[in-house]
Amino acid sequence: MIQLTDYLYEGHTIIRILHRYSNDLMADAMKTGNPVDRVHASFLNDLSDLLEHNDFLTSQSQRIREFYKYMADRYPYLAFTFRGRIKSLMRAEEKFNGYIVRYIYNYYRASHSFPTGEQISEAVSSFRDLIAYRIVISMPKCHIQPGQDREKIEEGFLYEIANTLPSFMESHGFIPEKQNKKRTPSPLLKDEVVPYYRDYIFDTKKNGYRSLHISFFDQLSLSYLEVQLRTKDMDDYAEIGDASHSLYENRQQKERAQRDEIPEGACPFFDEAYQRGMQLQHLDYSKVDVNMFTAIDNVRMNDGCGFVQGRLILPYEHLSGFQNDVID
Repeated sequence: MIQLTDYLYEGHTIIRILHRYSNDLMADAMKTGNPVDRVHASFLNDLSDLLEHNDFLTSQSQRIREFYKYMADRYPYLAFTFRGRIKSLMRAEEKFNGYIVRYIYNYYRASHSFPTGEQISEAVSSFRDLIAYRIVISMPKCHIQPGQDREKIEEGFLYEIANTLPSFMESHGFIPEKQNKKRTPSPLLKDEVVPYYRDYIFDTKKNGYRSLHISFFDQLSLSYLEVQLRTKDMDDYAEIGDASHSLYENRQQKERAQRDEIPEGACPFFDEAYQRGMQLQHLDYSKVDVNMFTAIDNVRMNDGCGFVQGRLILPYEHLSGFQNDVID
């Protein structure tokens, strides 16, 4: 079986690793007639194209910057950041194989049979977040009067921004995508924008993760992107808090349960995706040799190529300069 971890010890660049892995995966898929590996190789090629041919990101980030300018004018008293990134190679590979495992497991539990390779390929062929932007807002404490609930104030602004975002982006060449996996929406979301959002704030995940997610199709670059909206507290919880740790622990527990329920050898597509995912989870980053990446251990890393942490493409920051307690 061809897997990413076989290509991480020869000092190659991310691009070279992607080319070798995807080419070998496609050649083997054509030889064996494996439709899932064909889609997998195409997915890797999409990621490679983003990293190699990214001139369009200049236009895209400039158009997104227009919303940043709108917010700076509309909410001068808020502090906020805009961040954009291309998904890291490790996270992309982990997520693709995780989708396969989850789809087969859910299919098996529902029908006590296994999907065909073509069904799996169709189910995992649509990715929307290889490019993602995050908007994080915060209300400085100097603007909070005694007795006011800072969290509720920030959430109110976040939903207000969310209500404006789809139409603003559409006027700049981005088409909002309706969500297939809907969450229970907050009444603060307007009816016309509800179909576009996954509301993990009002309908919080079990691990406590909270955020608003929306996807767009960029008509100029013909690419998809995801936008996440969070308050600073939500972002802290997701990135360095319990949500990050519990998500990892819950995922491992679920994957062990999935492996226990589906006997090894019963579905080769499941076996391959599960093994690839396990190889990634147990990778010792200090042992890999990837150009522009160094790790002392699995925590202390200097990632200069988007191997683990993703390639940063858009850093915009607005820090409130107002220091009066009451905003007119």
